[in-house]
Amino acid sequence: MRRRFLTRTSSTIVLAFAGALATATLATAAGPITNFNVTAMPGNEAEDAIAVNPTNPSNVVAMSTLPDVVAGLAVGVSFNSGHTWARRVIGAAGDPLGEICCDQQLAWDRFGNLWMTYLVNTNGDVLVALSTDGGRSFAKVEDLQTGFGDQPSIAVGSNSVWVSFTAFPGTQIQAFGAPVTGLGQFGSFTAPENVPSPGGNGDYGDTAVGPAGQVMVTYQNATNGQGGADIYTAVDPDGLGPAGFATPTLAAHSHVGGFDYIPAQPDRSIDAEANLAWDRSGGAHNGRAYLVWTQETPNESDNTDILLQHSDDNGATWSPAIKLNDDRTTNSQYDPSIALDQSSGSLALSWYDTRNDLGNGGSGDTNGAPNDDFQIWATDSTNGGATFVPNFRVSRGTSNAVDANSGFDVGDYTHAAFVSGAFWPAWSDNSNSTGDNPNGTLHQLDLYTAKVSIP
Repeated sequence: MRRRFLTRTSSTIVLAFAGALATATLATAAGPITNFNVTAMPGNEAEDAIAVNPTNPSNVVAMSTLPDVVAGLAVGVSFNSGHTWARRVIGAAGDPLGEICCDQQLAWDRFGNLWMTYLVNTNGDVLVALSTDGGRSFAKVEDLQTGFGDQPSIAVGSNSVWVSFTAFPGTQIQAFGAPVTGLGQFGSFTAPENVPSPGGNGDYGDTAVGPAGQVMVTYQNATNGQGGADIYTAVDPDGLGPAGFATPTLAAHSHVGGFDYIPAQPDRSIDAEANLAWDRSGGAHNGRAYLVWTQETPNESDNTDILLQHSDDNGATWSPAIKLNDDRTTNSQYDPSIALDQSSGSLALSWYDTRNDLGNGGSGDTNGAPNDDFQIWATDSTNGGATFVPNFRVSRGTSNAVDANSGFDVGDYTHAAFVSGAFWPAWSDNSNSTGDNPNGTLHQLDLYTAKVSIP
């Protein structure tokens, strides 16, 4: 959650703890794609996280912030590839995890440990929790005391887990990690390391771990306004070793600032939302790091696009940026998610997309106004980003964030997972395409996902 505080109102949460969900199937260039409503609960879900168990790829966990309530995360756990979900709320008042407000992210390591980072209402700490039972339960394992932590991100390597975040007062990026040796077996977390940034200014970052245990953090240096931002990366070459993070590299300049308003996000706005993936597959592009972010051309045009770069030298240099969305409109694409299948090296990306909302009453328009109704679109590459398949639509329905009436829209980010040939984007959706949103169509947002098979 970008550091602009919202007032939360208390509401009653009603959850079905288990059961089959209605599904909706969309035929696209990628083949039939079935949408799953993960939570199917009253109220709004935004800022979504998802992870898939590499030791059991049918085990999927997804969760969302609840912007309408005081504290808690909506969680769905599936052990049959999304066909049924066990649902619950964690992090409400009295939970040993604390009163969770927001900014949850998930990462599943090769041992079967599911790691979560998050923030709480009661202090500014950055916390880490662990599940060793497929997401059925979590236990708090680290509580890093800081003045105020913002938008933590979490990533795993072959034998480590890392979290980066922004520390306030000021906007200093920091990172800390721990060794991992098995299921439920991990060492102490390191003291937070400063990640160099120009003027000590950076936020809205992401974290990735390379094949040798090196750690990369990305961030943008403009945390407010609509004028634009520089996107940096910094690398700790030996991870848990003594080296620390090196001088950052300027990877790109975006015209998207820290709070950049577009018709689809008129309340919460967007940022450049740079995200990372690092190939540890041992394949042809082992060691390649990928950086995705949002551009706006020209500035304040609302014509935002999803751009991708890669680095083969630990972030010292980055390739020229390529545009991933292949629409021929001037509409908005935003909040990109990136995931890499470590079993193959294949790469997939998804994002919120308004390309079909021309305001003419077509299938992508709900209200006669252009560029404010969204769908989820995606693409993938099986050759290290040399080529990408034509964009394909993932979400069966068309949604509108303003109709959620939360003042939070879909939040600041969303995420995706990619394991054993299956890509799992997560998104907030009020299209009711599955017919089981308790609030009906074009009202409050539910957490959705889909299993996209990629050869």
